[in-house]
Amino acid sequence: MPYKNAVLDDKELLSGLSSLHPHFGDLCEILGDKLWGMEEIDQKTKCFLTMSIDIANQGVFETAPFLIHVDMAVKQGASRQEVEAVVLFCAMYAGFPKVAPALAALKNYFDEDNS
Repeated sequence: MPYKNAVLDDKELLSGLSSLHPHFGDLCEILGDKLWGMEEIDQKTKCFLTMSIDIANQGVFETAPFLIHVDMAVKQGASRQEVEAVVLFCAMYAGFPKVAPALAALKNYFDEDNS
């Protein structure tokens, strides 16, 4: 079942963020409340937006937040096909060189049966 707030309601995610640094975890909770709590955009769409921004900003690496945001999208009910479509859509706007590693990361993610 999708979370009402994809950040605040995912205790495992919050624990991981706080483990990086307690103040970082606090900041994520504050912004998670404010931004992920905005009702004008549904949670799955917010996940898709963050995935797209991850690709545009930094490309995709196994340790990057991209796969965390993919996992968030899946927890919000996104299918593999929807996630792949979002990534493919980024090719024109973020660049093909940034999308190729995203697709590879998705293949690994879904082949490991995280869905």
